Amino acid sequence: MATPVKVYGPPMSTAVSRVLACLLEKDVNFQLIPVDMSKGEHKKPDYLKIQPFGQVPSFQDESISLFESRAICRYVSEKYANQGNKRLYSTNPLEKASIEQWVEAEGQSFNPPSSALVFQLAFAPRMKLKQDMGVIKQSEEKLNKVLDVYEQRLGESRFLAGDEFTLADLSHLPNTQYLVSVTDKGEMFTKRKNVGRWWSEISGRDSWKKVVDLQKPQPPKSA
Repeated sequence: MATPVKVYGPPMSTAVSRVLACLLEKDVNFQLIPVDMSKGEHKKPDYLKIQPFGQVPSFQDESISLFESRAICRYVSEKYANQGNKRLYSTNPLEKASIEQWVEAEGQSFNPPSSALVFQLAFAPRMKLKQDMGVIKQSEEKLNKVLDVYEQRLGESRFLAGDEFTLADLSHLPNTQYLVSVTDKGEMFTKRKNVGRWWSEISGRDSWKKVVDLQKPQPPKSA
C-alpha cells in the first residue's frame, strides 16, 4: 500500500480544506497532521523547512514538499490522474485551459473579497477582534459583482468549466461554506438561481461532506 501523503494544518483552514477535498475526490490516502497556530507551531524552524512562509497548508508526498493549496491540488490531480475523479483536472488542452481560467478567476477575483468576508464575519468574532465595517461593505460589493458574472456563466453550463465538476468548482468550496453556513451573507449565493443551484450541487458532494465533518470539533479521546 502506498505511503499516505501528509497534509499539515487545521481542517478549519480554508486552504487546508481545499487540499483535503481534492485528496478525497482523487481517492488519495492521506495523513492530516495538526498544526496549532495559536501556539505558533507554524513559525517553528522544523515547520518552516517545509513551508518557508509559515502558513498552512504544507504538503509532503514522500520526498516532495509543496505549499500553496491550488498548486497542491494541481499536483495531486496530475499525479493521481488515473484514480478517483478522473475529470477533476482534464488532460485535454482545451478543457484544461477552461479549468485553469476559472481556477484563476477564483484566486484573483473571488478569493480576495470572499476571504475578507470570511475573516471579518466568521473568524474575527472568535478571535475577539473588532470587525472592520468598511472592509465588509467593500468586500460585499466586490463579491456581488463577481457572483453576477458567475450567475451568467452558470446559466450556460452546469459547472464553471463545463458540464463536469472540476478543480474550478472545488476551489470555491471552502470560502463559500463559511459564508453560507456561518455568516449572514449566504443569501448572496442562494438568491441567485444559477449560483444557488451550483452551490447546492457542489456542496452536496460526498468528498466535501467528509471535509465538513473533519472541521467539526472532535470529542476528546478517552484515556
